Amino acid sequence: MNEKENRKIRYTKMVLRDSIIELMKTKSILNITIKDICELADISRSTFYAHYKDQYDLLRQIEVETFTYFENMLNNYKDINSKEEITQMVAEMLTYIANNRNSIQVLLSENGDINFQKKVFQHFTNHKQLTKYFLEKRQDNETNAFNSVFLVYGSIGLVQYWLKNNQSIPIPKLAKIMLKWAE
Repeated sequence: MNEKENRKIRYTKMVLRDSIIELMKTKSILNITIKDICELADISRSTFYAHYKDQYDLLRQIEVETFTYFENMLNNYKDINSKEEITQMVAEMLTYIANNRNSIQVLLSENGDINFQKKVFQHFTNHKQLTKYFLEKRQDNETNAFNSVFLVYGSIGLVQYWLKNNQSIPIPKLAKIMLKWAE
């Protein structure tokens, strides 16, 4: 495959992804058809099917890419020992979220897949490095699990609010607010 074909495929996938995200801003994936996506993308149905099985497959690919990014990014922080490292990690996450605002906002919205949202909540709640850093500050093991859940759900809720309000708080300040909850 030559470079021109690669660019064409990347462009096609990009406009299909952008189209489904745009449609999901106003309606659930359950109410979005292949025809809707193709019309908005100005792509034929046969071109769509050359890349995806259906609208759910397209959405799953977006979810997988998003989740994979967070997984790889978190794995880069193998041993979080300082407030500076955790602040840097949270700022890196927020930067990715800001750069991918449209898709992240839709994935975490009421029109997104609830199973993806549950997977995100569970992953961050059970992430060893995050929980180790935050929960070592607490002496009461009985409430550690509750603190972890509170931090994850509260942080994701704060991110949703931040996105809906056009990222009105700068990333470093938002990271500090989120980390303040753990103290």
